[in-house]
Amino acid sequence: MSKQPDMQTETEDEGDVSPEEYVALSDFTGAGSDQLTFSCGDRLLVHAKPSSEWWWAEVREVIGYAPASYLRERATDEEEEGEDDACPDDPWQDEEYFGSYGTLRLHLEMLSDKSRTEAYRQVILSNSASLRNKVVMDLGCGTGIISLFCAQLAEPSLVYAVEASSMADYTRQLVKQNGCEEVVTVLQARAEEVELPEQVDVLVSEWMGNCLLFEFMVESVLQARDCWLREGGVMWPSSAALTLVPCQAHSYYEEKMAFWERPYGLDFTPLQPLAQQEFFTKPKFSHLIEPADCLATPSDVILLDMYTLQVKDLEEIKGQFHFCVDKPGSFHGFTAWFTVHFDSLETGGATVELNTGPHAEPTHWKQTLFMLDKPVSVCVGDSISGTIALHRNPIWRRHMTVSLDWNIHSSTEATENCKANTLTLHYAT
Repeated sequence: MSKQPDMQTETEDEGDVSPEEYVALSDFTGAGSDQLTFSCGDRLLVHAKPSSEWWWAEVREVIGYAPASYLRERATDEEEEGEDDACPDDPWQDEEYFGSYGTLRLHLEMLSDKSRTEAYRQVILSNSASLRNKVVMDLGCGTGIISLFCAQLAEPSLVYAVEASSMADYTRQLVKQNGCEEVVTVLQARAEEVELPEQVDVLVSEWMGNCLLFEFMVESVLQARDCWLREGGVMWPSSAALTLVPCQAHSYYEEKMAFWERPYGLDFTPLQPLAQQEFFTKPKFSHLIEPADCLATPSDVILLDMYTLQVKDLEEIKGQFHFCVDKPGSFHGFTAWFTVHFDSLETGGATVELNTGPHAEPTHWKQTLFMLDKPVSVCVGDSISGTIALHRNPIWRRHMTVSLDWNIHSSTEATENCKANTLTLHYAT
């Protein structure tokens, strides 16, 4: 990190704007030479805000990028005296989170995803005999589609459809409209606060987010499991896997980085470092990778057992990978997606799978792309190995950071690098 980078000079020259003082909400360790490292309570001077996720800041006379979500504006001395801690009032951002699920936009997106919705329908249909007289909890039921599948395709004794957002009022109407009110009971409550008159035999939920865990609805599922699932009960999904592959991304690289080389015959390359920081230091959601752009065979890097996973495990989940490059090309980054499995209740019954990868039918999750700073040429026989870590944000509990440490081994040279990308969007797009 430079103590007098060009960006600071340009910012001061353009209007002589005074830096703003902020306070760190939590510890942060920079993943590269241009990212700051600081501790909770440190005071940072913010010189520029080139994007909503990363700010150009200074701490202890060192300047670099800092994640905006880790900072809050410094209060006055009088206000600081009255503060007990630096934690936000709503670390779960419930008003924004549940507010978004109280509108039709997200529900239209999810219901229109046939791969997703048909997978849950197939789970209910293929286990209809075993669901007879069972008690089911549909957690985060939304419009109640899974609860309605249970009521119409199987014969459960009761389905508790639990929804925290205001959509629950409409869900009750939909249940009545479809003649399922004798079986489905809609409860508007958070998973952590819901009260049931009994334990359930099956806990079903569609909790997955981008890169599997984003939004961390999975915590609510685990708490409901521990409180309301009877011993020997069934979790749907039963397991989950995060899959990774090194990939090419020519069109995205051309669009965001190569564009600045000679636009309209002019040299705009001084903007490329800013473009790299703005576009490549956070993941690209809703990416659709072509199978031909995979440089190796995809590999599962994180496996979750929904019966044994604990809330405390969510703070940091790590995995390892080792890829053998099977086609030459430009290594632009990694693409991630997830797969979930639903165990059968039937003896000898088949497991149902929902796969969000490029070899399956597209879903509304699509895939997540993590770009390297610069592409690296790779050849057949090269290996790419390293680790992936999902770090839950200690302040904003629905956010996480994905860190990828990787190195390339070839017959001619060894290249090492480290890449960190921060998931900072509030909700899946």
